[in-house]
Amino acid sequence: MVTSITSFGRSGLYDWMVQRVTAVVLVAYAVFMIFYLAFGDELTFEQWKGLFDGTAMRIFTLLALFSMAAHAWIGLWSVSTDYIKPTGARFLFQSVCGLLTFIYVVWGIQILWGI
Repeated sequence: MVTSITSFGRSGLYDWMVQRVTAVVLVAYAVFMIFYLAFGDELTFEQWKGLFDGTAMRIFTLLALFSMAAHAWIGLWSVSTDYIKPTGARFLFQSVCGLLTFIYVVWGIQILWGI
């Protein structure tokens, strides 16, 4: 039996709930961006920069970034524990996924906040 030591949450129910909440956040962000791009004026660099200069949009984007990271980690952890049986291969896969997720989040924060 696979233990949940590398799982995101305390239990399967908690992971399930996080997966659903992060999915709602990602859908809300995607819908907002689609409507902004589809029904806005012709997009210029100044408009795009103005959108992301606002604190509310930065926080919403940061929330979407963290949601993407948590959602991806839970999904990949679930798939890897179900389908990658050798412990070493599963550990390597999960380590690479965790490292890439961390890199993407740090990179996203740098882009978003200009750090």
